[in-house]
Amino acid sequence: MAIVETERHGQVLVVRMNRPERLNALSHEMRTELSKAWNDFRHSKEVEVAIFTGTGRGFCAGEDMKESLQTGVAGGQRPAIEDPFMSGKLEKPVIAAINGFAMGGGFMLVERTDLRVAVREAVFEVSEAKRWLLGGYNHGHIANVPYPIAMEMALGFRFTAQRFYEVGFINRLVEADQLMPTALSMAEHLLTLPPASRVNTVHMMRQMRPAAGADMERLADALHDHGAKSDLMESRAAFAEKRKPNFKGWNDPEDRYKLPTLDSVK
Repeated sequence: MAIVETERHGQVLVVRMNRPERLNALSHEMRTELSKAWNDFRHSKEVEVAIFTGTGRGFCAGEDMKESLQTGVAGGQRPAIEDPFMSGKLEKPVIAAINGFAMGGGFMLVERTDLRVAVREAVFEVSEAKRWLLGGYNHGHIANVPYPIAMEMALGFRFTAQRFYEVGFINRLVEADQLMPTALSMAEHLLTLPPASRVNTVHMMRQMRPAAGADMERLADALHDHGAKSDLMESRAAFAEKRKPNFKGWNDPEDRYKLPTLDSVK
């Protein structure tokens, strides 16, 4: 059984994560196979639109915590070959068909897509605040949602599909049996457009998405290092062992009051 399955519907390619026993968590093998699938899709002359989905109760649970603990690498190992879907080099449109939980790295996969259909039972979470020393500060900004909602996302609160539909993060909210038919219908609409128009429009819209400036990225880099790095693996161990984490916070308690600033990272 392939960990990533693909199937063709005319000029539409369905890419399906197939690790349901782990809610399609992103193991190194999963990341590698996804990279291969997206590279094949990018260079194919036969398929023009992709639908990205998962098998079982989860779209994708994000980082494979158990694998991270085994390798000692927080965040997981990236594939040796570039993934054009994640790097932004994929020119063709991708529709997310969100069949369940989209957490952490799974949320980030959804965020990369151009159009989104979700079942009503889907649950979303930006998990960085739980696993790193800085929460997902940029996701609400990219999604162009109001500040309080962006803050809620950054601090790791969970969102229902209904809530994300209401704030405009999801295009369609459907019953489970209508997930793939709706995604395929959207894909078929895209195929009615002139090919150059479809590709150029998707490219233009992607360029217009909000992004943190270079100064904010420097501040984020500094904040990622501002605290006890031991908490990264403690967070993952506690999750895997189903216990309350024992966080340290800072190596020097006074660092709480010495936050990096935009001026200090110039």
